[in-house]
Amino acid sequence: MSDQIQRFLFEETNVRGEIVTLQEAHAEVMERHEYPPAVTRQLGELLAAVALLTETVKLDGTMSIEVRGDGPLSLLMAESNPGGELRAIARLDEDAAIPAEGASFTELVGEGKVTITLDPREGHRYQGIVALTRDSLAGCLEDYFAQSEQLPTRLWLADDGQRAAGLLLQRLPDEAQNQDDDAWERTVHLASTLSDAELLGVEQRELLHRLYHEETVRVFEPKALRFACTCSRERIAGALLSLGSAELRDILAEQGGIATQCHFCHTRYEFTLAEVEAMLEDPEGPTPTVH
Repeated sequence: MSDQIQRFLFEETNVRGEIVTLQEAHAEVMERHEYPPAVTRQLGELLAAVALLTETVKLDGTMSIEVRGDGPLSLLMAESNPGGELRAIARLDEDAAIPAEGASFTELVGEGKVTITLDPREGHRYQGIVALTRDSLAGCLEDYFAQSEQLPTRLWLADDGQRAAGLLLQRLPDEAQNQDDDAWERTVHLASTLSDAELLGVEQRELLHRLYHEETVRVFEPKALRFACTCSRERIAGALLSLGSAELRDILAEQGGIATQCHFCHTRYEFTLAEVEAMLEDPEGPTPTVH
């Protein structure tokens, strides 16, 4: 089953939707870390969710979803862009016991918040924040749309440890084009009959046919998705400079250079003492290259 997202809409209504399936990208994310099964499940759902939301908001830039809580799973983060590139990471509290395989979203993350960041190539950065008041990631993201976007939105997310999938339905504010007053309630009700196994295992067009064979559905061309990390030597250098010259020089005095790696893809970056000194002297200059 290909990694892709499929847009669709119901003719003569103001209801639209998307369905996403991820297997190779899911494997790429999970192979770089050793997450317990319960964490893999939540991170896979977040990976599917960020793909759905990126396609929903039509952003020319990067979208990230960050879940922070006071539970053993202190961080879940996923990023996506219009090119279909995805990456994600999770962080467990070092002192926490390994979560049970069947641990719920609430048991893992506790109390906290979801932050959705839209970072366009041009224009201002936007952040929306909602509290973790629901017992699932899907429910918390539905709250975000209700509070920040004021658009009725429903999400179904699933992960079986090997792949992730998601379905999104949204009612648009354009009532003029809606010729079916019951369309929203009916399409949501039908989607609610889906099992996780169906969402994960049935080909997208077949799934839409099973759910909505009595509806008039327009299905668009699917878009391919893949894992890709946006780290670079320049971005890592910028992150190092943000630590400040005093801290960087303390590290140099202790280690003679700086070696770090990207948390998402584990690519290693090394900077010599001379390279860091050159960066500190001219922060706006070109990043020193590896010799």
